[in-house]
Amino acid sequence: MAGRYDRDPFQEEDVDPFAEAGRRGKVAGSNYGGGPLSSADLKKKERELQAKEAELDKREKELKRKEEAAAQAGIVIDDKNWPSFFPIIHHDIASEIPVHLQRLQYLAFASLLGVKIWFLAIICFISGVPGAYVLWYWPLYRAMRYKLLLQSVYVDL
Repeated sequence: MAGRYDRDPFQEEDVDPFAEAGRRGKVAGSNYGGGPLSSADLKKKERELQAKEAELDKREKELKRKEEAAAQAGIVIDDKNWPSFFPIIHHDIASEIPVHLQRLQYLAFASLLGVKIWFLAIICFISGVPGAYVLWYWPLYRAMRYKLLLQSVYVDL
């Protein structure tokens, strides 16, 4: 148990941060801190870039092939359209639901929104009634009471 607690993490070590300033090396295959690339390095980079380009072309062709196969199989890939500022789901009752069922679907959608509206109304009622009492009714009541008190004092004079 004492093994991991032997070393004091706050003990200062004699480390010179500038000791390796004269030595520069390549960072992850880049030319960081080195001189100009030689022609062999340039050809090597060019081959790597061509290999990456060929890989991307291959992946693009494979993706197009899969999309065409899905379209031929009748698979419909829906574009997300709701809400308009940040599309999350696809929702198009007019074009995707049969005409005789559209009214039912609209009622279901309206009831879904109605539940949300009622939930928000309950929250507003729970927080709004006490808030209105504290923020405007009670100060108004105190002001009117104070005014009545002042009137009674002036009447007595």
